[in-house]
Amino acid sequence: MEILPILSTLRRHKITAFLVVIEIALTCAIVCNAVFIINQRLQRMDMDSGVDEHRLLHIQVADIGAVSDQKSRTLTDLAALRQIPGVSEVASVAQVPFGNSSSNTGIKLDPKQKLSTLNATMYSGENMVPTFGMQLVAGRDLQSDDYKDFDDVVRGAAAKDAKALPHVVLITQGMANRLWPGQQALGKQFYLLDYPMTVVGVVKELVRPSIWDDSTKSYSMIFPMRMARGEYVIRTKTPEDRDRVLAAAVAKLKEINQHRVVLKKHTFDDMRHDFFQNDRAMAGLLIGVCVALLIVTALGIVGLGSFWVAQRRRQIGVRRALGATRSNILHYFQTENFLLATIGIAVGMVLAYGINLLLMVHYELPRLPGIYFPVGAVSLWIIGQLAVLGPAMRAAAVPPVVATRSV
Repeated sequence: MEILPILSTLRRHKITAFLVVIEIALTCAIVCNAVFIINQRLQRMDMDSGVDEHRLLHIQVADIGAVSDQKSRTLTDLAALRQIPGVSEVASVAQVPFGNSSSNTGIKLDPKQKLSTLNATMYSGENMVPTFGMQLVAGRDLQSDDYKDFDDVVRGAAAKDAKALPHVVLITQGMANRLWPGQQALGKQFYLLDYPMTVVGVVKELVRPSIWDDSTKSYSMIFPMRMARGEYVIRTKTPEDRDRVLAAAVAKLKEINQHRVVLKKHTFDDMRHDFFQNDRAMAGLLIGVCVALLIVTALGIVGLGSFWVAQRRRQIGVRRALGATRSNILHYFQTENFLLATIGIAVGMVLAYGINLLLMVHYELPRLPGIYFPVGAVSLWIIGQLAVLGPAMRAAAVPPVVATRSV
């Protein structure tokens, strides 16, 4: 089919053709970036936490009034929780993944550094590796003689007594790779509050409780410090045991001490769900925007096609009378739409790239991968062809005798 007659016709309808091109361009630019952001959010929601989430429970209790024997109370709680049928491991902790509350500190490779090499989360608690179900990829787990009591550590830090502080630590593989790229982390030292810490073990992953930047989500370490703050993590023998064990654990803790309240009680699956609720909401909103834009674009093409069919009724009749088949008329309108869509897509790709640059500068988003451009182009081409199909078929169905009566 000749392209020149189509272009000649479009030049006679510049405004309507321009509006369609702009509509397709804006849709292409917005949808490409929106789909990219949606994919980023979905990947974020699917991130590996490094723990056995489907078997973990989290309970936090608080005493009413001041308590002087918190350490003994914690030991009593731990012993009671271990006796519950279905419980595999128990730990008293200070932070948990997806908990939105964390203790973070700067890490230095040289005590003379003015700025920290990185900022990492300091997990604390005894028996964390087996309780959380973490995978130890190098070295050993923390041992009982590595641990110090929390109160002793606080007093030692205040008095600048290095002997009162732990000297060994576990770190994640991601943190090890950042501190010593391409090197073995075991035996290496870094400085925490100007005190040397020796790496004795490396776990595959342990995500931080609060994730501000996905590139630093794995910067975690396990500090050998016994906690006594009424926060417990329980690992059940099977995922099916969780609800029963959670109810039994809460009842047992209340039975031990009725003068305290339960602040939190949930499974880690629920914690993950709550942690990513904003990401899920943003993904849903952007999906709605994409669907709305595509529908509006399709309706615009349908409306324009119907308008042009009505305007060109005489022209169609003449062509039919001169021997044009229904297939020729159908292909004419499809080709016309394809040309408009191609121009709009080309402009939209430039806009999409520009929008992505703005998002990179102001919101620290990654660069838009090139694969989104051809996928977006093909999608809009298909939508355009489907949208124009109805008006084109109506045009092709116009009989020559009816179309030429107005001549």
